[in-house]
Amino acid sequence: MADQGDVLTDLNADPAAGANGADNRPSAGVISQYIKDLSVENPNAPQCFQWNEQPQLDVQVNIAADKVADEVHEVTLKITCTAKTSQGNLYLIDLDYCGLMGMRNLPDEQAHAFLFAEAPRILFPFARRVVADASRDAGFPPLMLDPMDFGALYQQQLAARAQEQQQGAGAPAGEA
Repeated sequence: MADQGDVLTDLNADPAAGANGADNRPSAGVISQYIKDLSVENPNAPQCFQWNEQPQLDVQVNIAADKVADEVHEVTLKITCTAKTSQGNLYLIDLDYCGLMGMRNLPDEQAHAFLFAEAPRILFPFARRVVADASRDAGFPPLMLDPMDFGALYQQQLAARAQEQQQGAGAPAGEA
């Protein structure tokens, strides 16, 4: 094999990477994922299983990111699902699904986008399954949450924040 162009010694494609493969390139990924908190309430059982009214569903999704170590953040996908009828609540599912995300050598704006757009996109299918299982285990049909475009939601939040800042900068100063 050494006769075929020194394959083993030509592995360093970027000489700027430094001696012994210094780790200076941007990288990000999932270290671990887990359920941090899960609450399932079925407050009107068993009477609610006799109700014939179509429930009104309310689904709330929030994202949080906390620094755990120099290169590790915990991203929390908080999902709250409530099913109600005029007769009362059918169920309430409250889930904090988390992922430990490792990031190295990322510029701040890319790190922020990774934590609040890409990481939730990665975690969502697993959190969706937990919600479906929880609603099924509470005695109801599985609640299959619609897919979400976290990248588009992130861009909308950035645009809204920029617009708020522009409106705040254009407002006249108050009297002293």
